[in-house]
Formats: sequence, C-alpha cells, structure tokens
Amino acid sequence: MTRLSRTSPAGSERSLHQAYDTALLDLDGVVYAGGHAIAHAVDALAAARADGMHLAYVTNNALRTPDAVAGHLTELGIPTEAGEVITSAQAVARLIADQVPAGSKVLVIGGEGLRVALRERGLVPVESADEEGLAAVVQGYGGPELAWGRFAEASYAINRGVPWYASNTDLTIPGARGIAPGNGAAVEVVRIATGAEPQVAGKPLPPMHRETVLRTGAERPLVVGDRLDTDIEGAFNGEVDSLLVLTGVTDAAQLLRAEPRHRPTYVDRDLRGLLTGQPEVAPAEEGFRCGGWTAVALDGVLELRGEDGDPLDGLRALCAAAWTEAGDGVCGLSADKALARLGL
Repeated sequence: MTRLSRTSPAGSERSLHQAYDTALLDLDGVVYAGGHAIAHAVDALAAARADGMHLAYVTNNALRTPDAVAGHLTELGIPTEAGEVITSAQAVARLIADQVPAGSKVLVIGGEGLRVALRERGLVPVESADEEGLAAVVQGYGGPELAWGRFAEASYAINRGVPWYASNTDLTIPGARGIAPGNGAAVEVVRIATGAEPQVAGKPLPPMHRETVLRTGAERPLVVGDRLDTDIEGAFNGEVDSLLVLTGVTDAAQLLRAEPRHRPTYVDRDLRGLLTGQPEVAPAEEGFRCGGWTAVALDGVLELRGEDGDPLDGLRALCAAAWTEAGDGVCGLSADKALARLGL
C-alpha cells in the first residue's frame, strides 16, 4: 500500500503486471497523446493483458463517451470494450444522482460524455439555465470548440443558487502540439464569475476512486498515470500503489519536488514498466544507491555519483535523496546538474 511517509520509490522482484491484478490506466499522456498512441504503449498493454493482467482505462476527460474511447483505443491497436473505460463524467453523474431526485434536470456545460453519463443515472441533461426545475449544473471538458457562452449559461444558473458540480479540475491537458488548458481552467472562469465552489468528482478525489472500484472490482490495483496531482494523489487517497510514467505532464524535476501525497510507488519511462520488476533503492554509505548510481544531498545540492547505468536508476536514487531530505515537505535542493548528467 502507499505509505504516508514514502521517502523512496519501491522495488519489486516480480514484474508489475504479475504483482497486481488490474492496471488502472490514465489515458492522456499515458496511453495516447493528441489521438496517437504513445511509443511502446500498444505492445506493452497487449503483453500485460496476454499474461493475465486486467486493464481498465480511467480518465478525467469527460468529453467522450466510454464507447467512443473504447473505439479509439481499438483503432490504435488496443482492443477495448466500453465497460473497461471509466470516466470522470460517470463519477460526477453518480455524485449528482446521489443528491437529487431521479429524473432531475441538469444543465450540461461540456461534451457528449457528460450527457450519456447523466442519462445512465436517470437524469435529464438540458442546455439552458432557464429550464424550470433545474436541479444542478455540471461542468466537464468540452474540447477547444466549447463556446464561451456556455460559461455564461453556467454562471446564470449558479448565481441563482443551483448546485454546481465539476467532473474534474485538471488545469491542463496534454495533446499532440503540447499542453493545453483543461477543464480546471474553465472551472476557474465560472468560479470568478460566481464566487461559488463546485463539488468535484474526478481524480484525485474519492468519488472517482469509488466509481473505478465499483466498475472494475479490482482487488490488487495499480494506478498508472503521468500526473502527480491527479493520478498519483488519487492512488494516495485510495491507499493503492501507483506507477508514474514520464510520457506526459510530469518531468523529472517535478518528481523530485513531490510532496508526500504526490510520490509514486514506482517510476518508469513508459508503459514497458508494467512488464518488468523495479530495482531496489538502498541506503548507501552516503546517500542512496540504485543500479550504478548513488545520490547524495550535500550543501544544498542533490549530487549524483556514478559513471554509467540506466538513467532511470539515477532518477530513482535522486528521488530517495530528495524525498528523505524533504520529509513531509517539498525538496528545495538544486538538482539541475544531476538531471543534466542523466539527460532528464
């Protein structure tokens, strides 16, 4: 289980796809970016599934329906059923349904994924703040084409006292051309206009973890993600282990500065990390050693010793040195030269 006092990445003698029964995989930045599969993702997931690991795709992106996501994954070469996709739209729809009467009208600011999820819970999606008997406003990522007027529509209803819900509050979303504003940025627009606070369902909050467990039945899950503030913190909150892959939002420098709730159990380059064990990070005479590298916190700097070896081992050793130095806080030591040595 994830430990509150984690000060080092963990090791695993068994490959992760054998040590855990289900991979709870984020999508954007982990499996694909901008509609294209990330390098090695297709083959790694196929190998994990063939060897008995269950795969579930857990995304904060509420834009598309599970059917659409499954279809996209299948086109990329990852055969997927709609039931293997869990979205923040489903989590927020369940959250709303638990709090309003069946058949209630809900103003939708977002895409088709929200509408389908609401209907699944017996709620009625509507488009206008002027609908009589409006019970809730729900906001989710609507893509770059979402009209500015939709934020105004949400604000009208919220300012009249209608309860406000958000699928998630990710400030950014990775794409083929780089990092773009996410639903959290849109939520900020409405927050500024209303002064209100939404109830949020998506990662890293409990409603999303609850939705995932209910739909997958996972007993030994491993959360796999690229974001510290959603994927890894969600695993921390759910008290399950996590694997951070460096194919999306989080870079090595951010990982070294991670506070306790953002420290993953394991770290690897990409989804090939599912198919291998993880090396131990061990205390050395000075600092921490992993593979051919030793990391030391010395005079305000994270120093890396060693001449060769896997750069990821060097990063794991640096994590141990940084997180130990930081304790329950955030590491403020400089690591620029050490990361440059690793090419990270």
